[in-house]
Order: sequence, then C-alpha cells, then structure tokens
Amino acid sequence: MIADQLPALTIVLPMLAAPLCVLARRPLACWVIALCANFLAVLSAWGMFWQVRDDGVIRYALGGWAAPTGIEYYVDMMNATMLLLVSFISCVVLVYAYRSVNKSVQSAKHYLFYAAWMLCLTGLLGICITGDAFNVFVFLEISSLSMYMLIAFGNDKRALFASFRYLIMGSIGASFILIGIGFLYAATGALNMVDLAQRIPDAESQRAVLVAFSFLTIGLMIKSAVFPLHGWLANAYQHSPVAVTAFLAGTATKVSLYVLLRFFFSIFGPGYSFGSMFLNVVLLPAAVAGFLMLSLVAIFQTDLRRMLAYSSVAQIGYIIAAFCLASQSGLTAGIVHIINHGIIKTVLFMSVGCILYRVGHTHSNSLDNLFHKMPLTVTAFILSGLGLIGVPLTVGFVSKFSLISASMERGWWMIGALVLLSSLFAIVYIGRVVEIMLFRKSRNSTPEPVGRHEAPMMMLIPMYVLIGISIWFGVSGSTTLAVASEAAAALLGGYQ
Repeated sequence: MIADQLPALTIVLPMLAAPLCVLARRPLACWVIALCANFLAVLSAWGMFWQVRDDGVIRYALGGWAAPTGIEYYVDMMNATMLLLVSFISCVVLVYAYRSVNKSVQSAKHYLFYAAWMLCLTGLLGICITGDAFNVFVFLEISSLSMYMLIAFGNDKRALFASFRYLIMGSIGASFILIGIGFLYAATGALNMVDLAQRIPDAESQRAVLVAFSFLTIGLMIKSAVFPLHGWLANAYQHSPVAVTAFLAGTATKVSLYVLLRFFFSIFGPGYSFGSMFLNVVLLPAAVAGFLMLSLVAIFQTDLRRMLAYSSVAQIGYIIAAFCLASQSGLTAGIVHIINHGIIKTVLFMSVGCILYRVGHTHSNSLDNLFHKMPLTVTAFILSGLGLIGVPLTVGFVSKFSLISASMERGWWMIGALVLLSSLFAIVYIGRVVEIMLFRKSRNSTPEPVGRHEAPMMMLIPMYVLIGISIWFGVSGSTTLAVASEAAAALLGGYQ
C-alpha cells in the first residue's frame, strides 16, 4: 500500500525533482516540477501526521533492513509536526516565489535555483524523519550546501559575502555535530537513535559521552542561531532573495531546534542533559540575553529584513528558554512557538518581499504612507506584526502566554517578567514601522503617481493563506497547544 511508503516518498519526491529541474531548464517548467513535488510531500507529511495520531509511532526500515543494522525512519508526533510544518511552508512560499524570483534572479539561473530549493527541502525533511544519528549529519549537509547556494542567488553583491560567511559558520557547526556523533559512536557502538538512547546510560566511556554532548551543544547552537552564535543569520536574511529568506526563516532554524530537542531530550534524556550536565546553565543565559539584546538591536535597524532577522534571533531565545524549563509545559510552549513563529516570520518576510517588489527597497524610513499604495501588503505586515508582539487572539499570544505560565509553574517568575519586557521592545520596532506606513506624510518633493501599486495576486494569495491559518491558530489556541503537548509528551517519554 502507498500509505506504508509515505516516509520514503516524503524524501524521494523532492530529491527526484532537483535533477528534473536541471533537465527541464525552462523557468516555468522547473517551477511546476518543484511545486508538484513539494505539494505531494505535503500530502505525504499530512498522511503520516494522522497515522501517528491514530496509530502511534511509525518505524520504517529502508530497503527492508531492520534497525539497528539498517537505516530507520522514525516518526512520532514531534517530527510528524515538523515534517508538516516544513513541507507546507515551503509549498506556500514556492507559490509566492514564482513572481518574486522572476524579478530577483536571472532567468538563465532559475533551473539551478529551483533545483537547490528542492535539495534544501530534501535535507530539511530528511533531518526531521531519520532515526539514524549519522544520517542527521548527511541531511544537514545536503540542506546546508543548497542553502549557501540559494543565499548566493541574491542580486546584491553582498549576497556572496553573506553566503560565504554562512558557509564558514555552518561548516564549523556541522563539524562540531559530526565530531559529537563520532564520539557517541565510539562510546556506544551505535548510530540508531533508539539504540543510542538505550546504550548511553551504560556506556563504558562516560567521558566520551560528555565530549559528544559538549560538541553537539556548540554545533547545534550555531546551526540554530542561538545568541551569541548567531552571526551568520542577519546578513543571510538581508541579502538573499526575499523568497529564500521567507523559506529559511520559517524552516531552517526550526529544524535545527528540532535536532537540539531530539538529541537532548530523546537520546541523552532530560535527566542527563538538564540534571547531570546542567545544560540550562549554558542555554538559559544565552536565551535571555538573546531575546533581550537582539530585540533592542532590532529597534535601531532601518532595513526591514535586517530588523526581522534580529527579531528572529530574539524569538529563538524564547524557544530555548522554554526548552530549559525541561518540563512538559515548558516543552509545549517551546514547540508551539516553533510552529507559530515559523508561520508569523514567513508572512512578515513575504510582506517585505511584496514591498521590495513594488518599491525597490526595504528601508523603513522611506516607506511614508505606504498603506495608501499597498493596503493589502501593509495589512498583512500589521497582522503578522501583532502576532510577533503577542497581542491577544494572535498566535504569538498563545506562545508567550504558554511560556510565561510554564515559567511561573517552575517558579522562574523572572523569566516571565523578562519575556514581557522583550515584548515591549517588539512593540517599539514593529510599531515604528507601522506608524511610518500608516501615518507619516511623504517627504518626497516630486509628485507621486496616483493609484495603488499592490503586489501581484500570486504573491498576495499565499501570504494571506498563512495569515488565515495564523488567525485560526490564534483564536483557537487549543489546536496548536494540543499538538505541541502530544509532541512534548513523545519527547519526554523517550523512544518507543
């Protein structure tokens, strides 16, 4: 039955689409191939999501070779949610990307662009689904190499520098992760994640386990852009094609955070990670400094993409702080913010892309009274900005309220207070831009063309699809909270 092959199809479909794009060459044909493969991957992820909810964990042995001898795909509620989130955001942004990419990337390079997109999607989905530690590294490299290429497609020369900087930082992070996996193998003789979780407590060389834990912590902090190891992110988000930025902001760092969860909760276990190793002593100060300092830095940015990039690091800080609570309520808050922030930030970058498409720049100080020219785009920016701040009835409120409640439950009231303070900073940097777009009169002495100059419908419709979903998740917060709670329970319960 095809339902039994969904784990393999989720990876194979986008992987095959990449060489097909190279063979097709024509921009429209490449886009259609990529979109069809992505849509089928969404259907596969949706099918697995409901299989897991109804029947429990899926364990798929590649080639019929049972684990631990063979490579296994392992799908529980945590990675089923991630597979659906990543594939769906990619599919929606891919629809949006057609008009955006036509304007920002040379048509002769479109086939390479869509091939790289499919490879990046393959890598991200592979990271989420694999049950083999070494395969995490393999898929991580597939996604990273294609990300470097996608960033370099930016029509600004600084995109090459941003790509190279990310290459250096990403390679260091990947090397640390590989070394950590190597030490785990040396200590346990296993790479299968289920086996690792069982063998680590009884490993002969606990020193090797400690070294592996340390290398993995640093590597995953780099890949997840956790403060202060976030240096690659701002330039990558600012100078890459805006469709790429929307895709990466909604997926790439979220997948790295998933890997952090998988290693420290499912493999090492919360008792070892946050008890014996005191991981929260390292991560919690970094998280708090990240969401306070980077929210403050975002206030002083005049480029919308750079402002949102620093905001992303701050939001990652919230997620890491939630993980450090090491409780089901804390994990639930972190996972629900991964989902909600992925949607919010994707919409924000899509709206900025619409502005770039029509105005030609994203300097906030020069967007006077933009609402009268692009009402739909500015409305989308405002709605998603309210979600980023955490206004009631938005997805951001669901996340932040869950985090504050979890911190109070643990007795960490100071964390809740600092989250509220950081949200005030978000009001300042989002509110400043909204004030310019809505109320500031144009200071341009030359007459401006009369009429509205909205972005193409092909860019607006996918953006409003995500806005509709975010409004639904905000009004009905129990939807995402229920899924996140199941995912948190799966992580804390360990491998089955």
